[in-house]
Amino acid sequence: MKRKGAFLLLMMMITVLLSSCWSKKELTDLAFVSAMGVDKTKGGSYHLTLQIINPGNVAGGIQGGGGAQSPPVTIYSASGDNIVEASRRASSRISRRLYYAHANLIVIGERMAREDGVNPLMDALDRDPEFRNTSTMVIANHSTAADLVKALTPVDKIPANKVMKTLEFTQRKWGETVKVSLQDVMNGLQSPGGEAVVSGFRLVGNPQKAQKLDNLQESAPAATLRASGLAVLRKGKLIDWLYGGTARGTVWILDEIQGTDINIDWDGKKEGSYCLSNRTSKNKCICPSEEWSTSYFRSCAC
Repeated sequence: MKRKGAFLLLMMMITVLLSSCWSKKELTDLAFVSAMGVDKTKGGSYHLTLQIINPGNVAGGIQGGGGAQSPPVTIYSASGDNIVEASRRASSRISRRLYYAHANLIVIGERMAREDGVNPLMDALDRDPEFRNTSTMVIANHSTAADLVKALTPVDKIPANKVMKTLEFTQRKWGETVKVSLQDVMNGLQSPGGEAVVSGFRLVGNPQKAQKLDNLQESAPAATLRASGLAVLRKGKLIDWLYGGTARGTVWILDEIQGTDINIDWDGKKEGSYCLSNRTSKNKCICPSEEWSTSYFRSCAC
């Protein structure tokens, strides 16, 4: 009797240990989304632009079969009354399942950020179990999210990586930008004042040229992506842009400064500079003013 009980227990353990992969996903059935852009159309619908990685082209350069050139990413887009509908419609244009777990970059068009704000997008992404809140978020500066997502970039084969690296190294060396994630933005919007700052990116040059491989064959590309300013969000909506010293001062007050230079006047000439790194501010609390001035932020004691 004891042997039968032990045998039954052993069989139950084997059944659990040898269970199949019920949630498996074949790599050949997945379309890896590296970046997602969201715009607001004139008709009021949401326009979704997806940057899909071509694994073979990334690993083997930009040479495709038969010696023909092909880009490392492919763009798919669709529109809908909400983000979920737009994503579902985009899936009908590709032979693989859209996989958002590797989406490292979210680009929001300036029109959408000003009119509707980022709250609808935040709500949709936060409810999606596949999407990561650690993804980097930027706002298109005087451009559309579609133009930024479609642009090809030199050096970094995947354009989404170029944007994230630019933000990271610019924050380290100059301090006028800050790399923020979806979680950082959500925390800022849920704070008592409901404010957040997000780095801006813009397309410099012709958007049509930026989408072609010929643009990458030049030593000085005619169209490229560039970090540009800080977007100030209040209650989820874009209210203005910060540039230059104002943007750098804002990053400093927020204790996000990692490195910058301060010029020194010597005999009327700015020939010297201080190289600063990892500086902190004494007043770490940022309070919104009733009427926003050109500085947008004022420090206060906590």
